[in-house]
Amino acid sequence: MEEQDVVIVGGGIAGLATAVALKRVGVGALVLEKSEGLRATGTSLGLGPNAWLALNALGVASKLTATCTTFTKRKITNIDTGAIQESYYPANPYKGQHGLRVVHRKALLEALAEEVPIDSIRFSSKLKSIENQTQEGSSFAVIHMEDGASIKAKALIGCDGVHSVVARWLGLTAPVNTGRWAVRGLAVFPDGHGLNLEFRQFVTIGRRADFAPVNDNEIYWFLVGKFSSKAGEDHIAHDPEMIKREITDNLAKDFPPLYLRVVQHSDLSTLTWAPLMFRFPWDLIFGNLSKGSVTVAGDAMHPMIPELGQGGCAALEDAVVLGRHIGNLIIRNKRLVAGEPLAGALERYTKERRWRVASLITVSYLSGWVQQDGSGWWMKFFRDVIFYRLLFTRIFNFIHYDCGELPCVSSNSPYQLEN
Repeated sequence: MEEQDVVIVGGGIAGLATAVALKRVGVGALVLEKSEGLRATGTSLGLGPNAWLALNALGVASKLTATCTTFTKRKITNIDTGAIQESYYPANPYKGQHGLRVVHRKALLEALAEEVPIDSIRFSSKLKSIENQTQEGSSFAVIHMEDGASIKAKALIGCDGVHSVVARWLGLTAPVNTGRWAVRGLAVFPDGHGLNLEFRQFVTIGRRADFAPVNDNEIYWFLVGKFSSKAGEDHIAHDPEMIKREITDNLAKDFPPLYLRVVQHSDLSTLTWAPLMFRFPWDLIFGNLSKGSVTVAGDAMHPMIPELGQGGCAALEDAVVLGRHIGNLIIRNKRLVAGEPLAGALERYTKERRWRVASLITVSYLSGWVQQDGSGWWMKFFRDVIFYRLLFTRIFNFIHYDCGELPCVSSNSPYQLEN
């Protein structure tokens, strides 16, 4: 049986960031990714100040800042009335980080993957089952793969997404479908799109659409809302041409020509259509986020809807917090100790994370409800006057969070790391 210090299931943002964090504290990790290469689903994503603080701690922020766009305001158009208003991200930087920056998901994944040994990521690796084994009083995780191989690890970190096998093994309840869908894509303008570098949003009852320039030639766009059951059928979700036609001819036909122009320029290979899922916050507060040497991070722990754009940001926070607790364990014990000490570190990690991510899930859900549900005058007043003008900046301040730094664990220190 193959033996590893740490096995990470899932090579998305959470998995790769966790591998980088562990490497920074002297722990080697094997990443098992079921796809044949790096997963770039979603094309782009917005990262708030909290994410950039995490990327700084991981040592990869400098690779991305030079090529991403920073937004300081959001322009919102009410489709029903034509009214346009502006909401501003906080004017004062949070620990040196300004506003919202949009990055290519693939660029982020590649920046993280470059930080770990090339042979530490195994693609086309599908998890079959998990079991706990005890040896000389210490608990180990045994991972059985679909190809028949088995791996024994001191710790198993599930970063395997919304439908996580590891989360299910821990006993966490399955994420719930909100009844809403998200369509995402990347529009490409070879000769330049000619638009200002500003975040644009369009809202109407039951639907919300956004777009944000990634650079002078590319625009990231998405549409979320309650679509008919016909629109959600699998044959549409897997046909890019039908996705684009459904948006332009049906779901966004009443949207401004500017938005439709962006959708028409979509690179078909980037189009995705998926249901919005989330985990109830009380499942995170009261559920088992770790069991012995097994825990979860990223969407495997806290799937949330995209209204705050915090899914990827929270995953980066997870990685740093987990790396910090394992690094502190190594400093105290002079090595990576399996069994109770490591289980205690994982428990401290989940204790620190559960209230933070439960809050993000709650505020994300309420934000989506305010922006898209309700046709009464009072709901429109609450959305257009109170939410966008008074609460938006405060909500962005709420998501500000510093996950901390990784401890300095040097191989030249007086103790010997046993990795």
